[in-house]
Amino acid sequence: MPNKVGLSTPWVTYARKVNALFEKDPEILVDYENEGPTLTIYVENAAKADALEQLLPASKEFGNVTLNIKVVPANSQTKISLFRNAFAGNPIVNKVETTVEMAPGAPQVNYVIFAREVVSFFNDDLGDYFGAESTLYEDLARDVFDLGEDGIFFCTDLEKTTDGLSFGTPLGEWP
Repeated sequence: MPNKVGLSTPWVTYARKVNALFEKDPEILVDYENEGPTLTIYVENAAKADALEQLLPASKEFGNVTLNIKVVPANSQTKISLFRNAFAGNPIVNKVETTVEMAPGAPQVNYVIFAREVVSFFNDDLGDYFGAESTLYEDLARDVFDLGEDGIFFCTDLEKTTDGLSFGTPLGEWP
């Protein structure tokens, strides 16, 4: 059977060179994508990611083709810890918690529990006839955040614990 010889473009060769430099490093993963084309380097060590970002060019020209180079530091935070950090000190959140396993092998469930307030704000969306939208913080969070399939739930606390709102005005008190 004859050997099949394939030719690579110069930017693919460059991506292979970068991969050869770091393929044995357990903290680095080099990924080449022909769309764009883009070379993405995922780095688990923050100091190493910073060093590579400064040492490697952001793009490399090959005639009329530009290879985009991105260094992506690994995010050691879980999605629930990101919510803890994002809402730290914010009075609209009563707590962010993770439940224990309900059954052996079952995944943990994460909750962001908002204060019990009705939020009203001016909305000039044509779908809102009266121009004012009234909703709960949990509804706002569902619309704002990109959760994917991470198993994080937003809910409203049964107890009212905040004195004021960070934006908007309350429409009324709950009993």
